[in-house]
Amino acid sequence: MSKGPKSHHVVPNPQGGWDVKRGGAGRASSHHETKQEAIDRGREISRNQSSELRIHNRDGRISRSDSHGNDPYPPEG
Repeated sequence: MSKGPKSHHVVPNPQGGWDVKRGGAGRASSHHETKQEAIDRGREISRNQSSELRIHNRDGRISRSDSHGNDPYPPEG
């Protein structure tokens, strides 16, 4: 699993809620009450930085991965 600077992760916060973290970072970039809010913010960050977004489950395993770097068919919006 890539946790380098070219990835961001949506991970459960031990105190509750969900965090968006840059790969390898100790501190969260942002904290959210719901997983969906964290995913939305993580997508925004990873699009801006052309990084991978890895979405984790409560057990820590990756449930989904979105690539926002060098996508030949980027979504409109």
